[in-house]
Amino acid sequence: MGKNETTGMDFILLGLFPGMKFTDILIGVITFICVAAFTENSTLILLILLDSQLHMPVYFLLGQLSLIDLLLISTTAPKKMAIDFFSGKKIISNTGCGTQMFFFLMLGGDDCILLTLMSWDGYVAICYPLRHPVIICQRVCLMMVLGSWAGGALDALVQTAYTMHLPKCGPKEIEHFCEILTILSSSCEGTSAFKLTFLVTGMVILLIPFVIIFSSYSLIFFTVLHMNSPKEGNRALATSPPT
Repeated sequence: MGKNETTGMDFILLGLFPGMKFTDILIGVITFICVAAFTENSTLILLILLDSQLHMPVYFLLGQLSLIDLLLISTTAPKKMAIDFFSGKKIISNTGCGTQMFFFLMLGGDDCILLTLMSWDGYVAICYPLRHPVIICQRVCLMMVLGSWAGGALDALVQTAYTMHLPKCGPKEIEHFCEILTILSSSCEGTSAFKLTFLVTGMVILLIPFVIIFSSYSLIFFTVLHMNSPKEGNRALATSPPT
């Protein structure tokens, strides 16, 4: 006999460290870290927007990376945990859980793609400085950003839609965050094949950017190493790419 599908639409959040003493201290530390990260990323984005000298591809991409980190702070467990602590509520709706999962996956994928593209931008800027303004023009830079957002959103949409449409059985208890593997564990249907596919796909998605980033910075290192003088190499690493 199969398990009975749970009719409730809410998930119960057990907390980051269930049963831990001095939770108020932990919440205070997490809140401080979140506020500091929020302030730092907001300041960086504002500086890039206001200073015309920073209107270059490398700073535009850096601003996008800060924006992703800023949104990620508002999506992940620490913020939700702090809100639950101060409000006294420890539940999240099925819709809220799916929304949190989608944005976390999208922003994580976007972050990964954007870091890969930024490493390529750095490679072109240092290894081909005279061609950099032509290769990484404003249109290409915009396409890089839109492509990273689209790629992250598509991947997140597919995985979230499949995970959240599955019927849930038994108690809907999750530790602190709506992640795919936790939600799949409460499904009435067999999900072992999808879990394996998810893990393998995740490894591949992480491996490809790692190889590209490692290759880009290796080429940058060897290019700087073979420059005529150390001073020239230091200038290449310290100087922003030309527009």
